Amino acid sequence: MFLKKISSIAFSHYFEQLSLVKRVGRTGKSSMAAPGGTLNCEDFSMFQEVLKVMRTIDDRIVHALNTTVPTVSFSGKVDATQTCKQLYESMMEAHMSRDKAIKVCIGQTSEVVAQLREERAKDSDNLALIKQLRKEQTKLKLMQSELNVEEVVNDRSLKVFSERCRIHYTPPKVK
Repeated sequence: MFLKKISSIAFSHYFEQLSLVKRVGRTGKSSMAAPGGTLNCEDFSMFQEVLKVMRTIDDRIVHALNTTVPTVSFSGKVDATQTCKQLYESMMEAHMSRDKAIKVCIGQTSEVVAQLREERAKDSDNLALIKQLRKEQTKLKLMQSELNVEEVVNDRSLKVFSERCRIHYTPPKVK
């Protein structure tokens, strides 16, 4: 009973974090939801801050596994298969939500860069325009690098998950 209570507390905290990911994952074209309101993709530091919050789920995967997946001695008290399955599904949803959020911002920034390039072609002497184009290109590169960071974070989480849950739950093959 005590182990079930601890597991449910840890799981509820995990799902609170996931609810933020779900809100951010339902992005529209113009902005991403953030803890304190909306985050426009135009502000890279806020973009990074939201990703940092969204990644706390992956940062805490070891804790979530330790508190929700029982050891051999407690295996009869908690349904480890169901717990691992829920954790895996939540983790995959978080990964997809972050991936979508990053790609939405990359798309928006790419459109801005393309527009600025067109304007520069018409007015190549406008220094303010050239400066803005460079700024947007830099932001685009930084956002694209977040996809690489995302891959590393996801791989790490999946490795930890499979080490702890492999005997309880086998995830479906990714197509």
